[in-house]
Amino acid sequence: MNALSRVTNVNVLAQGPILPIVCPACRREGNFGTLGQDVMFNLPTIPPRPNMVRQVGVGHRLCPNPQCATHVFVIYEGGRMVRTFPAGRIDFDSAGVPERVVKAFDEALSCTANECYTAAAMLIRKTLEAVCDDLAAKGADLKHRILDLQSKVTLPKELFEAMDHLRLLGNDAAHVESREYDTIGPEEVGAGIELTKEIIKSTYQYKSLLGRLIALKKPAGGSQSP
Repeated sequence: MNALSRVTNVNVLAQGPILPIVCPACRREGNFGTLGQDVMFNLPTIPPRPNMVRQVGVGHRLCPNPQCATHVFVIYEGGRMVRTFPAGRIDFDSAGVPERVVKAFDEALSCTANECYTAAAMLIRKTLEAVCDDLAAKGADLKHRILDLQSKVTLPKELFEAMDHLRLLGNDAAHVESREYDTIGPEEVGAGIELTKEIIKSTYQYKSLLGRLIALKKPAGGSQSP
């Protein structure tokens, strides 16, 4: 997207393609229709190849959710989405989650959406620190606080193991040279985001979901299934 000085041709499309986008506002995925006309650029291939160009389109789209109707600027190539502004974000249910945990994880999601993966990994680590603070886990460092957390909350052992791996991912992101991971990229951060969501859900939200289900039961004295 940095080769605009070498554009070889520009065309205006009366009707651009409908694009599947995760809305940055309501966070629902939908087919975003055009808003006005699109502009198509012919750009050199990367690396440059004689007599070959890339067709890159830019334009405006509108969230199909009528309660949202957010405007999004898009860049696409070959019918595939390249970037949206604002960036679409991974959905996250923050119900019942403490504000400090939400704030740290929300920033991690924003960094991921904008492909700032090193910053996202560091903020995933900060999210774990916020969980430990909220549950009063003690220790000289995050590793020992995660160990102490096992006495504060009941989680599957795999999620406690995940916390330690996420701690290491965040450590690598904070240093010039990675020690545990080869790179801090979309795959590593994507897996980290999904694991963090499960940790948050298990720690703060399962009990609330169970309470909602119990509240729907018949009053005491009603028939019980065996």
